Amino acid sequence: MGLILFPGDGDASSPDVAWSCTGFDAFRRRLAQAEGSTLAEMRGFGGERAWCDVPTALAPLLNRPDNGGGELSSTECAAILPRLEAIADQWQDETGDSLLHQRHLDEARQLTAVLRLCVEKDVDLLFL
Repeated sequence: MGLILFPGDGDASSPDVAWSCTGFDAFRRRLAQAEGSTLAEMRGFGGERAWCDVPTALAPLLNRPDNGGGELSSTECAAILPRLEAIADQWQDETGDSLLHQRHLDEARQLTAVLRLCVEKDVDLLFL
């Protein structure tokens, strides 16, 4: 089982990004770490910290179930996009040469392309 994020534009040729459930969890944990937080301390992930207490534009992406369903609006995509691009740039500048580091960087770049298309076409980002 896995998760795929794609624009709700009805175009099968639009870009998408896919993870296994554990891969998406690892990607989100890395994003949370980049924001100075850990998912384990958050509500819904075993912790008590409320998402409204986390000053990050990534909260709508981070606070998701691992198994899909739902969507993010184009407005939410527009808010997430600049921060995700900045994190991807930061990861690019890091000297990590592990396969996991490279995979997360590739996934971040793929997701920014999908988010950008959602914003340009004013469509939701769908989780399946």
